[in-house]
Amino acid sequence: MRACEQRGCRVPDSPFQDYLDLVEAARELGIHPQSLRRLIKQKRVPAVLFAGKYLIERDKLEMFKSNYDPRPGRKPIRRLL
Repeated sequence: MRACEQRGCRVPDSPFQDYLDLVEAARELGIHPQSLRRLIKQKRVPAVLFAGKYLIERDKLEMFKSNYDPRPGRKPIRRLL
């Protein structure tokens, strides 16, 4: 890498810089990675499976995030005493 920089050649950008992995995307949405995995399997979040890991495009995640309304979990059951 340094030898290339010294000679003035340009190193191409990573093709994955516009993608987030499952954990990063879940953190961005404020949800658990397992919840995001479920949304991907339901085809609600577009993702690419690469080398056994889900990758989500930043732009598509932002579009999903603007329309996503995370519902709270199940309401606790009221018990009569």
